[in-house]
Amino acid sequence: MGTAEVGFWEAVDEIRSRDGRYRREAYGFLMAALGATVQALPAERRGNSVTRHLSGQELLQGVIRLARQEFGRFAPVVFSEWGISSGEDIGCMVFQLVESKQLSARREDTIEDFRRGGELFEALTDKLDFGAGRPLDERHGRLSRPEPGTKG
Repeated sequence: MGTAEVGFWEAVDEIRSRDGRYRREAYGFLMAALGATVQALPAERRGNSVTRHLSGQELLQGVIRLARQEFGRFAPVVFSEWGISSGEDIGCMVFQLVESKQLSARREDTIEDFRRGGELFEALTDKLDFGAGRPLDERHGRLSRPEPGTKG
């Protein structure tokens, strides 16, 4: 059977037999994030195969967006369990899928495109509310008590 005939999960299993850094679920999530990111593009861009192509940063932002939606504050824990700790890890997975002919890349696409995204775990949790909606008491590093007569 030729490489182009290999199904997605078979390709993932083959990738993982050579390089087991990332969990199988991570590849499925990456493809879901790719699909969601493409679907969120404006119709004009989505309808053109040239402009539909995502940059590494666009895909990385789509991965972060979907992870925040699906996993909320647990996104860093999930990613850590999957072996993902940086944007570069997402890029490695993308290029593994490109090599196995499950995704396509342009000549100008590089792993470097995924390194420019800053700290992945910070992006996964940026501005998420980890408390009960109450501000942190900065002096004591804990949630402050609500003022009398207010909801908290």
